[in-house]
Amino acid sequence: MQGKTKSLFKYGASSVHGAEFGHLPDNITVLEGESVTLRCRIDEEVTHKAWLNRSNILFTGTDKWSLDKRVTLANSNNSDFSIHIDKVQVTDEGPYTCTFQANNKPRVAHVYLIVQVPARIVNISKNVSVNEGENVNLYCLAVGRPEPTVTWKDQKYGLVSDGEFLDITEIKRQQAEDYECITNNGVAPPDQRKVRVTVNYPPMITDMKNMPAHLGKTAILRCEAMAVPPASFEWYRDDHRPVESDNTLRIKNEKTRSLLLFTNVTEKHFGNYTCFAANRLGASNASMLLFRPGAIQGRGTGLHAGMSVGVSVWVSLSAVLLLKV
Repeated sequence: MQGKTKSLFKYGASSVHGAEFGHLPDNITVLEGESVTLRCRIDEEVTHKAWLNRSNILFTGTDKWSLDKRVTLANSNNSDFSIHIDKVQVTDEGPYTCTFQANNKPRVAHVYLIVQVPARIVNISKNVSVNEGENVNLYCLAVGRPEPTVTWKDQKYGLVSDGEFLDITEIKRQQAEDYECITNNGVAPPDQRKVRVTVNYPPMITDMKNMPAHLGKTAILRCEAMAVPPASFEWYRDDHRPVESDNTLRIKNEKTRSLLLFTNVTEKHFGNYTCFAANRLGASNASMLLFRPGAIQGRGTGLHAGMSVGVSVWVSLSAVLLLKV
C-alpha cells in the first residue's frame, strides 16, 4: 500500500460512491438511502484478506460472513478488494477496516462511513383557533443528521424565532396569520410547513353615519363590523321593531357588513335605525338616522360596545342572537 493516495469519487451511476484507502483513516459521507462502494486497492501479493465493520467480520476473502443482503463483494482480485453497501441506513455509520496479509506482514486500511439524513419535520402543531388575549404555544419537531436547526417565521413581518417552540403571550387580533416552521441541516433544501393561527374577537362596528334621503329616491344605510367569527346582523327601528324587507326596503347582509337598501323613500322611512352585530364572543350596536335634507336631526348617532343599558328588549335580543351564532 506504499505510495497509495486517498480519493473520493462518484461513478457514472447515481448515488454510488467509492473510496480508495491509504494508511490514514478516510471519511466517506453518503445520504441515507444511497449506495456506497468501499474500495481497498492492493499492489502486493496477498495471502489473506478481510473486511470488518467495527468488530464484525463482513468478508474473509470471498467468503461472506455478514447476513445483511445489502452488503456484497464488489471485487476480489490481486489489485482490488472492494465491498458495496446498497440503500445505506443510519445504522451502517461507523468504522470499516480492510485488512490483508502481504509478504507475511499485516496491512490495514481504515475508513469511517458517515450517513447523513436530510432535515425533516416529523411533528408540528395543528391549525389553532383561540380567543384574543389567550396564550398560544406552537411546536415543530424535526429530525436529521447532522442535528438540524429549527426556526419559526412570521409571515406578515418576517420575524424569526429560533427553536422548536413558539410562544405568543396574550395574542392580539393583528397576530392572526400563518406561522412557518423551517428546519435545515445543510444536507438538502430546508423542510417547511405552516400553522394557521385564527384569533377570535367580538364585533366592533367601524362604519356608520347619518344619511340624508329624498322622497321617491334611493338611499343606503351601512353597518360594517369586524369580527371573528363573522358577525350576524339585525336591524331595528327607533321603537325597537325589527326591520323587515318589503317592496321599498331590502336588507343585504355580507361577510363584514349589512346594508339597508331603500328603493323608494317615503315619509315612513325617516327615523332612527339601529344595527346590531353579534357573534359568540359578544355584541356591538350602532344607531344612525335616515333624514330628509334640511330637516333637524332628532337624536345623534350612538356607537355602543356591547348592549344598550336599561333597555330590556336589547337584553333579550342579545341572548337570542348569541344563541344563533
